[in-house]
Amino acid sequence: MTTLSHNTASALQLMVSLDPGLLAIVGRSLSVSATACAIACAVGLPLGAWLGVARFRGRTAVLALLNTFLAVPSVVVGLVVYLMLSRSGPLGFLGWLFSFHAMVLAQALLVLPVVTALTRQAVEDAENAHGEQLQSLGARSLLRSLLLAWDERYALLTVVIASFGRAISEVGAVMIVGGNIEGFTRVMTTAIALETSKGDLPLALGLGMVLLGVVLLLNGLITAVRFWRETAEGGSLTVITVGAAG
Repeated sequence: MTTLSHNTASALQLMVSLDPGLLAIVGRSLSVSATACAIACAVGLPLGAWLGVARFRGRTAVLALLNTFLAVPSVVVGLVVYLMLSRSGPLGFLGWLFSFHAMVLAQALLVLPVVTALTRQAVEDAENAHGEQLQSLGARSLLRSLLLAWDERYALLTVVIASFGRAISEVGAVMIVGGNIEGFTRVMTTAIALETSKGDLPLALGLGMVLLGVVLLLNGLITAVRFWRETAEGGSLTVITVGAAG
């Protein structure tokens, strides 16, 4: 109990004193995850919105594959990216292995199925509720996907927040492709694992507290977005009005 209290006090001291090493790791973690989340959302949001509306041969197989990717372990994603970026891999000429770019790529590929699947579900539910009315107004699949995605913007905002939380809490993939190099590719999750194994518990505990705080903040944002969604005026009428105007 004394050891726990001592390590906790030391961790709090690192946080209060704004330890440069701790701040560097936290900043790098936020930068990597934010960049990866932005890339994944730029691809996954429109793709998921289109999948929620489009009907084509083989759609069931595509959705089954997408749901399968949701359960792929992060270490497998890291291994695939490692093989792609290695010297003998197809992207070896980029020289990204054990770099910021490699970690961003790994996290983006890990988060992309989550963003796509959740977006697809939200838009498909909206399509089931309003699709026929939009079709009667002459809206084709692409326009319907855009209108329904806008109508579900609060739900999609929670998808973005959740995907960032998934990215920043990931450890396996970034450790494989980043190498956990101090000052370059060490992020919060990999640093916690390394410092714990080294016995530097105050730093590991301090980083753990910061990571927990980030997760709590993200959950708070999701709760706030849900509240805004429930109290927002207009709701689904926005889609129908815009559709009629088009």
